[in-house]
Amino acid sequence: MVDQIIINVDENNITKYPPTCFLNQKNEGYLIKQEWLKKRFSEGLKIKLLYLEKESKCNGFIEYVPGENTWRAVDAKRYMFIHCIWMNPNKYKNKGYGSLLIKECIKDAERKDKLGVAVITSEGPFMAGKDLFLKNGFKSISSAKPSFNLLVKTIKEGPLPKFMDWEKQLSKYQGLNIVYSYQCPWVARSIKELEEIAKKNGLNLKLTELKNAKEAQNAPSIYANFNLIYNGKLLVDHYMSNRRFENILKKEIK
Repeated sequence: MVDQIIINVDENNITKYPPTCFLNQKNEGYLIKQEWLKKRFSEGLKIKLLYLEKESKCNGFIEYVPGENTWRAVDAKRYMFIHCIWMNPNKYKNKGYGSLLIKECIKDAERKDKLGVAVITSEGPFMAGKDLFLKNGFKSISSAKPSFNLLVKTIKEGPLPKFMDWEKQLSKYQGLNIVYSYQCPWVARSIKELEEIAKKNGLNLKLTELKNAKEAQNAPSIYANFNLIYNGKLLVDHYMSNRRFENILKKEIK
C-alpha cells in the first residue's frame, strides 16, 4: 500500500475536502448534497476521505451514520450503518484501501458502544457489492430481490438489523410518482430533468422528497433514495438515465 491520509469531513472543511463522487463542486447536484450533509452532521453522520500518495483529489470515501438515522429502508438501531463506500481510479481497487475505510467505521462503532456495523449491498448499480464486506468479517443475515443483502459485522450480542416492510408502502403512490431523497447527489441532479420529460409526454409526475431519516426508513424500496412508481408498482429503485425513463414511459404508462 502507498502512503495514505484519512480526512474526517465536517461542516467546517467540506468545501476544502469535497468527495469526488459528489460531482463537480459547481454542479447543482453537488451543492444540494452539500446542504443535505450539513443538516446530517449533527445527526452523527460521518464522511472519511482517503488520499493516496500525492493525489490532488480523494481516491476513496466512506459515509456512515448511526442506524437510528440511516437513509435506507432498514431497522438498524444501535448499529453503525454504512451508506456508501467508493474507490477511484481502478488502479487503487483491490489493494486493501476499501478495507481500511471499513475499519475506520468499525473503530467508531466500538468507541460509541454500538452492537456492530451494518450495510446493505447489491449486485446492481449505485451500491457496493458484498464481497468487500465478507472479507472484513461481515455476515449476510437477510436478502431481498433482486440482489440486495443485509450484512452485519457484530461487535457484541444484541438484536440484529432487519429490512423494513417497504412493499406495504407502495399502495400509497397511485399515478406516476418519483419518491426520492438527496442522500445521493446523482439523484439530486436528475429530478428536474425527469420532471421535464414527463411534462413533454403530457404526464402528471408527482414528486415526493424524503426529508428525514424516518421517512427514508419507510420508503417504498430498500435503497430508498430513488423510487419510480406507477399505480403502486415499483418500476425502478435507483438513479436512471433520461433515455431509460423515456423508454419506461412508452412501455409502462398506457
